[in-house]
Amino acid sequence: MDRENNCCCGQLGEKTTERAEDERRKLINRLNRIEGQIRGIRGMIERDAYCADVLTQSAAAAAAINAFNREVLSRHISTCVVRDIRDGDEQSVEELVHLVQKLMK
Repeated sequence: MDRENNCCCGQLGEKTTERAEDERRKLINRLNRIEGQIRGIRGMIERDAYCADVLTQSAAAAAAINAFNREVLSRHISTCVVRDIRDGDEQSVEELVHLVQKLMK
């Protein structure tokens, strides 16, 4: 495990990322807020809320997910990708390109 970058590879080629407790807590808190937003949107649909209001809340939830993705991607680049490049593993760059393409859809 690369403790300096808080990344490690699991067994049988399965990759994992070790996160500090503070980082894990912050990410989970973000996800909990997003989950609450989604439940709120579902409730709006159940109450036949006005379309524009539903779409406004949906856009806010999408922005929250995008912010979450930016945070995780930033951490991934600064730890895992940098480590892999230093170790001569250029496959990590290809993986990053595919990730960015998925996020930009």
